[in-house]
Amino acid sequence: MTPDLAEKAGELEKPLVRAAPRGLDDSPGYRVFRVVNTALLLGVVAVTLYPFLNIVAQSFSDEQAIRTGRVNLLPQGFDLKTYRFVMADPAFWNGYLNTVVYTVVATAIAMALTTVYAYVLSKRRLKGRGLLIGIAVFTMFFNGGLIPNYVLISSLGMKNTLWAVVLPNAISVFNLLVMKSFFENLPSELEEAAVVDGLSAYGVLLRIVLPLSKAVLATMVLFYAVANWNAWFGAFLYFDRADLFPVTVYLRNMIAGASGADAVGAGGSADVAQVSANIKAVTMVLTVLPVLVVYPFVQRFFVSGVMLGAVKQ
Repeated sequence: MTPDLAEKAGELEKPLVRAAPRGLDDSPGYRVFRVVNTALLLGVVAVTLYPFLNIVAQSFSDEQAIRTGRVNLLPQGFDLKTYRFVMADPAFWNGYLNTVVYTVVATAIAMALTTVYAYVLSKRRLKGRGLLIGIAVFTMFFNGGLIPNYVLISSLGMKNTLWAVVLPNAISVFNLLVMKSFFENLPSELEEAAVVDGLSAYGVLLRIVLPLSKAVLATMVLFYAVANWNAWFGAFLYFDRADLFPVTVYLRNMIAGASGADAVGAGGSADVAQVSANIKAVTMVLTVLPVLVVYPFVQRFFVSGVMLGAVKQ
């Protein structure tokens, strides 16, 4: 990479910060706006956070407190029976391992396909560009349906294999369009200079475009990883073997079994009653925990990645 090209790339990576107009922070109207905006956002945070905290509190509460409605934001009658019951089952850890494998493979495939497709679509000189965009957008509104998809996956021999859950939804059109918009906003002069330096089309993508697209790439990885982590219906539909189930299907079956135990009522044992009382809360906490652990590390890329892909020059 020539010094001029490196200098341009470095300037592009610098955050774009616009200075506020002089005196705007001191105006009464702006101060009122900040107070109202802060109050509204705090209200949204409270409304969003309360159900989650309530679920966490229920997961650590005992049966009587849950059934009598005494659990609010703090656990009542601290109890870990359900956590021990779920985590002592080897099938739970096998499902977690399956979920990690499915998520990693599906996210890697989705990112590879989405990135190259979006980069191609970002080139206005491409012949047939409108047709390719139309094909992608068409799939947002129409699909083959559940039964044809099942027949297709079965006929291709992908049933009870990893590919049945990672390939059918490999490209999200929404993510594709966001990444396409981001690539369109990159200066074309930068790529032209790279071509003059002797880089091929793949070299431009790998050595120039992708290093400058860390924000949107991290955002898309987060979108795909969360979607694949929470996915359960594809595995439920295409897998007949319990050892292939992801943790979401395992927990879904746990909830279904606990619902049957719940119908027994007080006639069952104390442990069965406890598990049936908060199994839903426990499964929600166990499922969302890895996402909560990973999210803070990619949060700084999240807003900038979406906004950079949405702003037109």
